[in-house]
Amino acid sequence: MGKLVWLASYPKSGNTWVRAFLHNYIANAQMPHSINSLVEFSVAECAAAFFGAPGEVLEPQAVQAKRPEVHEALTRLHDDLVFVKTHNANLSVHGTDLCTPGPTAGAIYIVRDPRDVALSYAAFTGKSVDEIIDFMGQEGAANASDGVQVFELLSSWSSHALSWVAAPRRLLVRYEDLLAQPERGFGRIIRFLGTRDAAPEPERLKRAIAFSSFATLAGQEEREGYQASGASGGKFFRAGRAGGWRESLTPAQAAKIWTTHGAVMAKFGYAPN
Repeated sequence: MGKLVWLASYPKSGNTWVRAFLHNYIANAQMPHSINSLVEFSVAECAAAFFGAPGEVLEPQAVQAKRPEVHEALTRLHDDLVFVKTHNANLSVHGTDLCTPGPTAGAIYIVRDPRDVALSYAAFTGKSVDEIIDFMGQEGAANASDGVQVFELLSSWSSHALSWVAAPRRLLVRYEDLLAQPERGFGRIIRFLGTRDAAPEPERLKRAIAFSSFATLAGQEEREGYQASGASGGKFFRAGRAGGWRESLTPAQAAKIWTTHGAVMAKFGYAPN
């Protein structure tokens, strides 16, 4: 059994929200933990600093050659479990796993309706919704190394989701369920990290949920800024809702996403309309 717990998701699916919750719960915080201090309890696997000299831009093959070594080093960051954010699909490239099995204790996979993902990802990147819809449909889609972060292989939204569903020792949580029933949804996460019968402390759970609510996180971003803001310069915590695609996507855009991903979306309980 390893020590890394992957906090895995396709981009803009609630990963930072779950990280914020875990930080507030683990620290038993009495006031909201700063969104700019999330690295105190979790790390982003793609950070270039783990792979080479500051600002160094590595080619994908070089990144993959270093990934197993980096993942083993991450296990030494804390004595207990180490929470590691990743947007990588749970696949292999250049003969190397993107998420090394040996150091892995388990994974929490957060899935979100790709129609809402498309809207949020477009706002985050500054690209058009149509560009993002096309990107989400590409097998092998990736984010390139840029000196701040290293190469990430997302693949298509469908392949990404299916790759993590197939992972051993993983918990699947839907963004929409966390919104609708936060105590049940976040409580499942705490139980997964402990034992099946280890119920989360009720008041501690409620406080951690409140301290990581969208209103709280957006308020922090407004006051302090957020280091992970996107290329568009817009807000990272943009809407924090489910179903916004119904008002914001054109019928053609929504239909294209369903045509491309509908078979997999249905597995997660998403409907055509």
